[in-house]
Amino acid sequence: MARYDDELWELVPEDPGPPPAHIVEFVEGLAPAERALDLGVGDGRLASALRAARLTGVDVSQVALDRARTRLGDAELVLVEPDEPLPFSDNTFDLVACIETLEHIRDVQLALSEIRRVLRPGGRLALTTPASARWRVLLRGVEHPFSPHLRSFTRRSLRSTLETMGFQIIELYTRQATLFALALR
Repeated sequence: MARYDDELWELVPEDPGPPPAHIVEFVEGLAPAERALDLGVGDGRLASALRAARLTGVDVSQVALDRARTRLGDAELVLVEPDEPLPFSDNTFDLVACIETLEHIRDVQLALSEIRRVLRPGGRLALTTPASARWRVLLRGVEHPFSPHLRSFTRRSLRSTLETMGFQIIELYTRQATLFALALR
């Protein structure tokens, strides 16, 4: 799987331009954290907007992490295996950012369980994912067959998933075809 992710990242230009403004605004609006984890840090463009005294970024692609290193010089960047436990102790982070990542994860239950485990009690999960809706499929059709998205979420399904995994939802809304969630452990 990691080779697949490396190959995808090799197709992305070194400087793909700025991330979508509405997602940057969400990340910049998050309260500061002492220790933050960016799960699916990618090339670090969004992680650079996090306000954290100590930032850790994880990804399944070494190509992505190498690119993130140029943007996040003092961050700890860790290569992880897909669908494996995170290599961190319980209650390590005040904030876990999972920005435009959940839709790429095969084992969502494991990922959310691991996020909950590494968050300290009262810690925050900040999550974005493309919003799915039946009418969009009818109007635009299904995603491209080469899309790396494995999952799609509606507002209802994301709420149900987070609550089932033990998160307390503080905010959940849709803006510009993106779901935004802020939840507590």
